[in-house]
Amino acid sequence: MLRSILRTTATAAKSHRTTSVDLRISAVSVTASSRTFAAGQHRKKLNLRPDIKPDNAPSGAKAAETLNKELRARALKEDEKDKSVDVGPNGRPLFTSATSISELTKKDTCTYMKFRREELESVLPEGLPTGMLKEFNDSMRDALLIRQSFLDLRDNFRRVVDPTLQSNAKGLKTRKQVVLDGAVSCGKSIALAMLVNWARDEGWLVLYVPKGREWTHGGFFYKNPKTGLWDTPVQAANALQDFLKYNKDHLQKFPCKNFEPIPLGEGAGVGWMKGADVVQIPEDYTLFDLVQVGLNSTHAAVGVLVRLREELSLVKDMPVLIAVDQYNSWFTFSEYQEPVTVRSCRPIHARELATVNAFRSMIHDNMMVGAFSHSTAVGKLRQDLPDVPADARVNFPRYSLDEAASVCHYYLRQRLIQREAFTEENWKKIYYLSNGNGTEIRWLVPFMR
Repeated sequence: MLRSILRTTATAAKSHRTTSVDLRISAVSVTASSRTFAAGQHRKKLNLRPDIKPDNAPSGAKAAETLNKELRARALKEDEKDKSVDVGPNGRPLFTSATSISELTKKDTCTYMKFRREELESVLPEGLPTGMLKEFNDSMRDALLIRQSFLDLRDNFRRVVDPTLQSNAKGLKTRKQVVLDGAVSCGKSIALAMLVNWARDEGWLVLYVPKGREWTHGGFFYKNPKTGLWDTPVQAANALQDFLKYNKDHLQKFPCKNFEPIPLGEGAGVGWMKGADVVQIPEDYTLFDLVQVGLNSTHAAVGVLVRLREELSLVKDMPVLIAVDQYNSWFTFSEYQEPVTVRSCRPIHARELATVNAFRSMIHDNMMVGAFSHSTAVGKLRQDLPDVPADARVNFPRYSLDEAASVCHYYLRQRLIQREAFTEENWKKIYYLSNGNGTEIRWLVPFMR
C-alpha cells in the first residue's frame, strides 16, 4: 500500500512539473513572437523620397506614377507650340538663341541651352555624366543652364590657345592646369563635359576620362618588376578604346615621335608573353597605329597608354587637352592590396599604378583639367596636392540667387512645379533650404505648395 501511495505521488509531481514547463515555454514563445513582431515594425524604413517608389510598392502606385509621367510628357509636347511659356525671371528669355557653346557670351548666362542627346553622345562617346543624365530625365528636356563659372573656365583655355585675347580678360590669370573643386552637386562634372564638348567642336585633340575612379578599381593588377609599378591591363585597354572612339581621324594625322621599344607587361589573366620582352614601334607608325598595338595585345596595353601620354605632349600642330573627372580618386588608395605576410596586406596607393602615375601630374606645359567628385567617397584632401601647381585649384560655386531663379522658372516651364504654387517667396525658400545645391533644388521643387 505504501508503494502504491508513493507511486501515485511521484506521478502527480512529474505531471505538475511537465505542465509548468509547458506553460513557461508557451509564455516565452508568445513573448518572443510579440517582440519579433514589434521589432519588425520598428525596423521598417520610412520612404524619405516620395518621388521614388520602392520595388515592393503596390502596383497601383507605380501605375499612377507612370500615368503622371505620360500626362506630363503629353502636356510638355503641347507646350512646345506655345512660346509664351518660355519666359524666365523678369520676363527674360528662358532659352538662349546661341547654337553652339563657342557662341555663348556673358549675356547668355542664366539661360538654358538646348542640346540633342544623339549629338552629345556622339561628341562624348566615353559617356555622359550621371548628373547630366539625371537632369535630362527629371526635366524631360535635354537642356543645360549656362553659368558664368563655366564661361570663365572655357575662356581660360581659349586664352591659353589665343594669347591675343588677354586684353579682354580683365586681369584674370590664365592657367594651363586647372583643378575644379567645390561642394557636392555644384556642377563640376557637367562643366567638365561641356568643356570637352566645346574643345572638340573647336577641333582640339581631347583625352577625356569621365570616370577616373575606374582606373583604380576592378580588373587585374600585377607588379611589373621592370618599373616597380603596378600594371592594370584591363583599365589601360578601356582607356585606349575610349580615346579612339572620337579621336580616330585626328590620330591618323600625327606620326609617332618616340620610337623606343615599348616594354611588355603581364597580360590580363594570361601571364607573361613567351619569347618577347618588348614591342617595336616602326618609324612610319601614327598615333592611331600606336593605340592599335595596345588594343591588339593585352601585354602591351599599359606600356602603350604610358607612351601615349608622352606622345601627346609632343603634339604641336593641334591644341591638346587632358580632362579627368573624379580626379581626386588618383590621390588616395586604390582597391588593390599587396600581400605582406600570410595574414596582412598593404593597400596600394593610386600613384603606384603605372597608368595613374603617367597621367596624374600637372607639372608640365600641357593643358589639363581635373574635376573632383565627392560622390566617390574619397574624403577631403589637403589643399596642396603633390604634382599639382599651387594655384591650379579653383573653387566651383553652387547656384547663385540669379541662377536659382532661372532654374526654378525652367522647372516651372517643364511642369515640375505647380503653376498656382509658384511664387518668388516659395522658390527662394527652396534655394536657401538647399543652399544652392542643384540636385536638392530639383528634388524639392515638386513639393512647392
